[in-house]
Amino acid sequence: MAGNSRKVIYAALAGNLAIAVTKFAASLYTGSSAMLSEAIHSSVDTGNQGLLLLGIKRAARPATPRHPLGHGMELYFWAFVVALLIFALGGAFSIYEGIRKIAEPHPVEDAWVNFAVLGAAIIFEGLSFRVAWREFRHATGRNPSLATIRASKDPGIFAVLLEDFAALIGLVVALLGLAAAEILEMPVFDGWASVAIGALLVLTAVFLANETRSLLTGESASPELVAGIRRIAESDPRVAQVDEVLTFHLGPNDVLVALGIDFRDELGGDEIEAAARGITARIEAGHPEVRRVFMKPRRLGRAGGPATISATKPA
Repeated sequence: MAGNSRKVIYAALAGNLAIAVTKFAASLYTGSSAMLSEAIHSSVDTGNQGLLLLGIKRAARPATPRHPLGHGMELYFWAFVVALLIFALGGAFSIYEGIRKIAEPHPVEDAWVNFAVLGAAIIFEGLSFRVAWREFRHATGRNPSLATIRASKDPGIFAVLLEDFAALIGLVVALLGLAAAEILEMPVFDGWASVAIGALLVLTAVFLANETRSLLTGESASPELVAGIRRIAESDPRVAQVDEVLTFHLGPNDVLVALGIDFRDELGGDEIEAAARGITARIEAGHPEVRRVFMKPRRLGRAGGPATISATKPA
């Protein structure tokens, strides 16, 4: 999954860097507020992709005595930082710039430059969005939607998908604002377009922040994965009952599982340990994203039981 995330991020990074430079040049040449907002937007996106790459690199570090469960959740932290930057540097600045232009409107010079840049930017952002869309489908088996994005555990993909989607809408808004300003000879529409772009970025940032907050605070695995783990445990003839299945995402492909299992009364301690090892092996074979399994077994009808059994798959 990390390879898929890097592919999406590198594609977006290359496109946004080129687009940001072009937009800045166009905004300085024409004086367009909407174009300046778009330039800031692309610059923030470029920096965000760098932060996501940093998060992926740091999340891949091995476990240490201080971080015995690894560093996978660092990716979630950096994705949250990305959301804050979109809000502060992208959304807030665009709204400020738009309000300033509305208060002091002035004509956009050589508007055709902005139209040409926006047209090219739509093409490049569309290509980046297509890469993110395809990788999201490959990773989840589903088309992107609000529900599937919320269910995804990999911000390296869905953050870029959201950024690219917001960028495409922002480009269309900037195009319409500039067109209205030129056709109606009312530069104030350029400012309103900037405000609209800022509002769009704020909404994107709030949604992304909420999703990464959920991951940072201990989001469980998907219901399908939990049900699959329960089926594997219950299918073992030595198991009388599965009390609970608790899951915790330590990273996009690093799931911790805790099982409470009642074993049959006639089993001895060695048999229970063998059953626990067998269940753990089948869970890890059927669900490669499960890296650690902790099990608290007991024999049905008896107090106490063996100590917690754990198994860890090498990262």
